[in-house]
Amino acid sequence: MQRQDQSRYCWRGGQRAQFVRALWLLVGLALTLAASPAAAQSTTTYSNTTTGTISETATTCTSPMVRGFTVAANAQITDVNVGVQFTHSYRGDVRATLVSPSGTVVNLITNVGTSADNLNVLFDDSAASSVSTHTANDNTAAAPPYQRTFSSEATLAAFNGQGSAGTWQLTICDSLNGDTGNFTRSDLTLTTVPMTPSADLSLTKAVSNAAPTFGTSINYVLSVTNASGSALTATGVTVQDTLPAGFAFTGASGFGSYDSTTGVWTVGSIPAGTTRTLTITGTVTATAGATVTNVAEVSASSAFDFDSTPTNGAAGEDDYDTASFTVAGTRVAGTLPTLVCPVGSTVHDWDSVTWAAGTTSGSYPLTAIGTMNFNIGISGGTFLNNATYGGQSPTRQNIVTGGFSPAQFSLFEIVDMTSQAGSVTSTFALPTAVPGAQFRLFDIDYAAGQFADRVTVTGSFNGSPVTAVLTNGVSNYVIGNSAYGDGTSADASANGNVVVTFNTPIDTVIVEYGNHSLAPANPGQQAIAIHDVSFCRPTTNLTIAKTSSIVSDPTNGTTNPKAIPGATMRYCILVTNNGSGTATAINVADALPATTTFVAGSLRSGSTCAGATTIEDADTAGADESDPFGASVTGTSVAATAPTLAPGAALAVAFDVTIN
Repeated sequence: MQRQDQSRYCWRGGQRAQFVRALWLLVGLALTLAASPAAAQSTTTYSNTTTGTISETATTCTSPMVRGFTVAANAQITDVNVGVQFTHSYRGDVRATLVSPSGTVVNLITNVGTSADNLNVLFDDSAASSVSTHTANDNTAAAPPYQRTFSSEATLAAFNGQGSAGTWQLTICDSLNGDTGNFTRSDLTLTTVPMTPSADLSLTKAVSNAAPTFGTSINYVLSVTNASGSALTATGVTVQDTLPAGFAFTGASGFGSYDSTTGVWTVGSIPAGTTRTLTITGTVTATAGATVTNVAEVSASSAFDFDSTPTNGAAGEDDYDTASFTVAGTRVAGTLPTLVCPVGSTVHDWDSVTWAAGTTSGSYPLTAIGTMNFNIGISGGTFLNNATYGGQSPTRQNIVTGGFSPAQFSLFEIVDMTSQAGSVTSTFALPTAVPGAQFRLFDIDYAAGQFADRVTVTGSFNGSPVTAVLTNGVSNYVIGNSAYGDGTSADASANGNVVVTFNTPIDTVIVEYGNHSLAPANPGQQAIAIHDVSFCRPTTNLTIAKTSSIVSDPTNGTTNPKAIPGATMRYCILVTNNGSGTATAINVADALPATTTFVAGSLRSGSTCAGATTIEDADTAGADESDPFGASVTGTSVAATAPTLAPGAALAVAFDVTIN
């Protein structure tokens, strides 16, 4: 059969490929137009004109003025502007923030303008200048339009990409005394586009036993779900679940991996309609009656989620959940640990010292230790004057006694807390470290609808944290280094006692006293007392080490030198105080080997062998003998001295010899 010429049916010179590309471009354009008609961007303004007083009493920064904007429709934020107008005779007193429904907080203005009056400003990221440069008076003419336009202190772009629906909040507070004003209005303008393809992640957390006993093994079960209607697979998903004190981790199983040190569950990818689950196992270590709460939240995801934002700490979002258990059992006072003091103890006894009522600091001599400085600070409350308890607080009294009979004195702190966040901080600063310490706190308890005592005790040694051991009473429980009141204790009762013990060296103790979550928003009057403190007397522990190295030799120089005649060898003597007390009058002697000769001018001192660079003149006199160390050579013996070595400090002396 004769073959027909089919060349007229064939594509020439890549024409087919060009046609396919053009066709796909047309299809893509059609799909884009169908999915995003006219880009669908919209701008909507929401207003709030509810007036109100701005002052240091009406709108404190712990209880600010809040003006809300309710947004019903959900869309993706691309731009936010907000106008704010108020009168105030000293604008530098005022702070304002904008908070999104997702919990993101943007500082608009913080104490800007000092003595300038009023604010009539539109906050817009595109403005030429920041509001931090605004020092002029604003007029009080009606807005909008607003008199001036500035960018806010923090960028409003922090809201971009979030969902718009929910209640936006403008907060305003007066941080200083003496001037007042009035809020007039605010206008929130949101520019949005329809939601981009997203994944809807939700997190749930449960505990296997809500009322375990001490020592029981329990499980936390975490589940992360990507909703079946999600358009995207979420990748790079992680969950932050930092385990609470009162729960000791023993293992984890399930999807992905869990790091108990960082608290990060690495989940990975979650397709639409899929749930990933992790089980965390541990042992209950909190005392009876303790309520332990564990918080978990999605901390990362590749996909936009219209109703939650990773790591924003917003409890109302569906990527955040908690689980709690309360330790069962009959509460009894804990067993008092034994304080071991190798060379005896010194007691700071409130019965034998004075404290001027109302003062917040004092200094007290401690035998074999030095002078202790005691300081008290308060935040979010005021000290009260109560004649029953010794007058103006802080004060020394013997009405709250911790069950001691006859009654003993203690330092009493009675306060009026204005919020759960208020606290009193008492600091014992020691002149030198001690090997350990122990003391009691009285009246750590709870009164329903009034207060819920919480006390946290920390220590430090040479700037590093030291963990305190707390022993509970009947009216409180202990988690880690914090005690929480959950029962009532009378003034003369031991039920509210908490014993604090440090069995490792410390030079500072901090007692921070406030409330926990059972307290009302305004707790009111509450108190604790700090009883006598037993300090172990300091001890020194000097250790000495001697090292050597070959510096050079006549054959090889400094390249891989050998210990041959004529070689130079460097010695270093290192004395370290590993104790808790300051060592004094330290003297070190070192006889040179008979086969070596001291190299004149090589004597150096410092606090480490590598840092021994201070030149010593090899005799026993001169300024170099106290800078802060001294070193000398007499005949064939090297000596070193130090007037003191504090805990953790060291003396290093380096010198060279020639091998004979």
